[in-house]
Amino acid sequence: MSSFEITALSMKLTLEVYNELKQKVIFFYRTLGFNKYEKTKGRKLAIPIVDTVTLALYKQSSTRKTKTSLWNDLRKYLKCSYKTLVVNLNRCVLLALMILLKIRNINRQNSHLIKHTDATDVPVCLNKNAAHHRTMSGLASWGHSGRGFFYGLKMSITTDLKRNILSFSITSANGSDRSQFMKLNRDLDGIFVADAGYTSEKLEKEFFQENRRILFAKPKKNMKKLMTELQGKLYNTRMLIELNFRNLKMFFGLETSLPRSIDGYLGNYIYSLLAYMLR
Repeated sequence: MSSFEITALSMKLTLEVYNELKQKVIFFYRTLGFNKYEKTKGRKLAIPIVDTVTLALYKQSSTRKTKTSLWNDLRKYLKCSYKTLVVNLNRCVLLALMILLKIRNINRQNSHLIKHTDATDVPVCLNKNAAHHRTMSGLASWGHSGRGFFYGLKMSITTDLKRNILSFSITSANGSDRSQFMKLNRDLDGIFVADAGYTSEKLEKEFFQENRRILFAKPKKNMKKLMTELQGKLYNTRMLIELNFRNLKMFFGLETSLPRSIDGYLGNYIYSLLAYMLR
């Protein structure tokens, strides 16, 4: 196969992925009435809202690390400058968030009784560059995870047994997982399973509501606490939420150190979550 044929095949696959995502964005564009955000006076947007959101989702789904590679992929069809593309992507982040919240609400309506809550590290740069990092210095901080110390943020999510995302939040790396637990699950019911980081008698009592919800947090290794057979089976399902984090990081570009603005970083996280939830 010649290099020309390979390029042609690659572009064909690119457009197929793009068009599939675009159909999903069009559905939510109509459902949420995004047409009211279109410009009706003056020059039209260089890239329509539907295409802007689709481009962002394509970047995350295709694991493109930079907006430059996205622009190079589709510059023939975009017919705009790279700067225009970046401005439009950042401008539509709030609309992407609206779609994200809509899907979250749909997931909640059909959620499984068993739910999981956990947090993961989201570094904003390499540790050796933390002292010189300025873009996210007002939001990022030092934190610790199973992989060691990192400088950045922390993403917390609640999912159900079907791995659908029901709640999410992004906080500084030194934030408390336990305080986030109450905020994430304030309006949810069911049997909640969490790791030892959420072990707290006070939290379990505050969260418990008879016939509505209960929290089972795995005991720490140094705790003398008996585990029932049911609790053991529930704890064994907790690894499912780790698959969400793994996929977000490996296949949907959650982690990045490349944006040059806070909007760029937050946009990356929102588009990453949305691309994952539309998979």
